[in-house]
Amino acid sequence: MIIDLEGIDDPRWSTALPVLQELRPHLTRELLTQVLVEGQPQGLRFTALFQDEACVAVAGWRIISNTSAIRKLYVDDLSTTSMARSRGHGAQLLAELNQRARALGCSTIELDSGVQRHNAHRFYLRERMDISSFHFRKSL
Repeated sequence: MIIDLEGIDDPRWSTALPVLQELRPHLTRELLTQVLVEGQPQGLRFTALFQDEACVAVAGWRIISNTSAIRKLYVDDLSTTSMARSRGHGAQLLAELNQRARALGCSTIELDSGVQRHNAHRFYLRERMDISSFHFRKSL
């Protein structure tokens, strides 16, 4: 079952946060609260895939308007719990985000993925996503 998590007080975060922490191990409950408080006004939302009462995959995403895509769905986070990988959960969640992007008038769905995440890259390529750019960063 795919469910939108309704803010930090949503009780389902107790099972969704550990799945997100597999991708973002630095993320504490307190940091997640900060991100949600600052990110929700920017359109950040989280959608999760549950089997029974357990979260097996979670995605953080938002709609962004910019000059390159005009309107796109940007995936901040897409994580499947290690115990449930390669069972189609990530693909199911990504398909849901694709449907939402179309319904919301987006021209693309985009995400960044660390250069070391080879298994994730194989998954994104298998899901018919293209490597379209380089992402540059400068730590401050």
